[in-house]
Amino acid sequence: MKKTMFIALALIPLFLTPGCVTTNGQKGALGGAAGGAIIGQAIGHNTGGTLIGAAVGSLFGYMVGNEMDKADKSQLYNAYETSPSRKTTQWVNPDNGNQYAVTPQPAYKDNAGRNCREAEILTTIDGNAEKTVATACRVNGRWVIQ
Repeated sequence: MKKTMFIALALIPLFLTPGCVTTNGQKGALGGAAGGAIIGQAIGHNTGGTLIGAAVGSLFGYMVGNEMDKADKSQLYNAYETSPSRKTTQWVNPDNGNQYAVTPQPAYKDNAGRNCREAEILTTIDGNAEKTVATACRVNGRWVIQ
């Protein structure tokens, strides 16, 4: 744990150097990696869990940061909150034309007792569709992508 935290803390200045983190995708990847590493460590209690969490968090954070603006994220969280299970919610971002279709699954309790939901997210940007599956859990009354 100490070794992993040391490595993570040592790498932070590299990402925070002015001009280094310039896109929303890079910012999302950094935030996702940090969050994923924390969750991975909490779940796995070992370096492997931390590294897997960081990798998954980085990938999802990059995707969300690169493709979704604030309004899209609001729509995504609203789908987790209000959409019936297995019913697709769709929208088109009027500013960039990106299209989204989110199909949440039934809620369940994770090992920590939190309410969670998995959702299939179909994103279409410039005619290119990409499907991902993301899990969000309620933390302090709001949905947080895991």
